[in-house]
Amino acid sequence: MGWKFTHTFFLFVDGLGWAPAGPDNPVTPAGCPCLSDLLAHHAVPINAGLDWPGIPQSATGQTALWTGTNAAQLVGRHQEGFPGPPLRDLIGKAHIFGRLAELGCRCTFANAYFIDEQRELLEWRRLSVSSVMTLAAFGRVRDKRDLAAGKAVYQDLTRESLVPRGYTGALVTPEESARDALALIAEHDFTLFEYFQTDHAGHGGDRKRAEQALGLLDRFLAVLRPELERPGHRLILTSDHGNIEDLSHSRHTENPVPLITLGESAQELRERIHRIEEVTPAIVELYGAERRRQ
Repeated sequence: MGWKFTHTFFLFVDGLGWAPAGPDNPVTPAGCPCLSDLLAHHAVPINAGLDWPGIPQSATGQTALWTGTNAAQLVGRHQEGFPGPPLRDLIGKAHIFGRLAELGCRCTFANAYFIDEQRELLEWRRLSVSSVMTLAAFGRVRDKRDLAAGKAVYQDLTRESLVPRGYTGALVTPEESARDALALIAEHDFTLFEYFQTDHAGHGGDRKRAEQALGLLDRFLAVLRPELERPGHRLILTSDHGNIEDLSHSRHTENPVPLITLGESAQELRERIHRIEEVTPAIVELYGAERRRQ
């Protein structure tokens, strides 16, 4: 039986913390008006610290975000970069795609990988949390053919960073990338997209680069927002740790991260979720409730 679920777009923005306005925070209404408005009216701060001392990191933060498990407690530290064997094992068993698929949800990872054959990815020495999760769920990722057909979105939203790697296709605007994302959203119940230019810019500590990364994201969001506010749709935007919101240094921060929600059950999610490891359980419960009502 086919179930009718809310179309959710989960926009993961790497390295976006919650911080007050100030000279070191490039998240401003002038530079990113859509994101700033969402933060002001549709967001709450949530804890990314995982009850562990030190500065939150990507491998444990993303694992916690997409499995609902406190990954820092599992490995005894905040683990940066790429997940090691214990985290990969956890991701493979408890990822959000699998838990939603058990309810009958059609799930997808929208990001394109610049590969011709799937075996190329399997030969990479290090894989991100999202890559491990996508391979565990679907056995493949979206590749060059999907990108050329408009059935995937490249992580920089323009494809410009692919040119030095030999890409000869057309460049696109963030608005065009948003329309490709919307086509995927229409075909799936849960669509995940990862944007990590914010984290790269934060580590670079260069305000111009940070403003550019945020500006591209804002243009992408501006096209998505009205569509995801329609009945039967939902936007969830959050992060794994802070970074870009404080350019006074090039490290991650201990700031909370924003949870932005729009559309169906938006207020319910903001009231329920207080920590990054509560995101996946809350989403799974929402979909379970939708199924029980049918």
